[in-house]
Amino acid sequence: MTVTGSPRRGRAPAVLPAHLQAVLDRYAGKLAKATMLDDDTRRAYTSRARGYLAWLATADVDGDPLTEPAARDGAVRDYRAHLQTVAKRKPSTINTTLAALGDFYIRLGLGIPNAARLDLPKRAPRALDSRDSLRWLRTVERWLSPRDRVVALLPYYAGLRLGEVVALDLDDVQLSARKGVITVRAGKGGKYREVPAHADLREHLARWINHERPTLAGADAPALLLNQRGGRLSDRGAHDILLAIADEAGITADFTGGHVLRHTFGTRLVREGHDLVLVAELMGHARVETTRAYSLPTEADREAAVNSLITDR
Repeated sequence: MTVTGSPRRGRAPAVLPAHLQAVLDRYAGKLAKATMLDDDTRRAYTSRARGYLAWLATADVDGDPLTEPAARDGAVRDYRAHLQTVAKRKPSTINTTLAALGDFYIRLGLGIPNAARLDLPKRAPRALDSRDSLRWLRTVERWLSPRDRVVALLPYYAGLRLGEVVALDLDDVQLSARKGVITVRAGKGGKYREVPAHADLREHLARWINHERPTLAGADAPALLLNQRGGRLSDRGAHDILLAIADEAGITADFTGGHVLRHTFGTRLVREGHDLVLVAELMGHARVETTRAYSLPTEADREAAVNSLITDR
């Protein structure tokens, strides 16, 4: 299997020499067997490993970074410097790249590189602001596919990871006229949780389950969300749906799919003053410290703070 990675929209992937492409293919094969990673993470790790290998193809490094630990450490540190000074990447991007390279080397059997992460200003995870939230919801309302509307609203209104969305079975969604519960049976780390269904989400779930889904091939299958062949919708299929809706809504900057929608769910709950333990439970976080990140400043908070200064014009 030859891997092209998942480049940003509009950007062609780097072409690798044959021997480095073989390394990337071997890594991608190992990633495909990593059941604890969702498709978004696999795509991101593959893309970052590709970028590193493309840099290696022309870099002046000592030894073989793909077989020798000392050469590995030096190469990763040099790549970190390249990302800082030449590519001018943000510290957060560099740190996520270092995390991906750690995974890359571990799966290749060489161990995690000894390369320190950069110190980061503490800030909240990327989430939709109020304007983009309205754009998202209005675009979803206009979207023709009832299934796609459910895919788009489960992370936004229930905080589900995309892998959790496509893993849902019909039996995991219990709806009544005034209430609803979504049961996540195999969340991250195998955690079980129940999330109340928002009224708007209930409406779309009921329409899909009671009227649209029964008319499709595979309607007798257990999966809540079906593809065109009647099988379970895949992570990749769901991810592509979200990107298409984001493009239609004009939400393109830093939109990575289900993660941003899930972060929007967490951010709104924390910013509305709900208890962190409660939000952690709803999101399936093992540690409250993970949830606490949603209370950190956003870019909008920083801009508002600076713009609040008194001026004399």
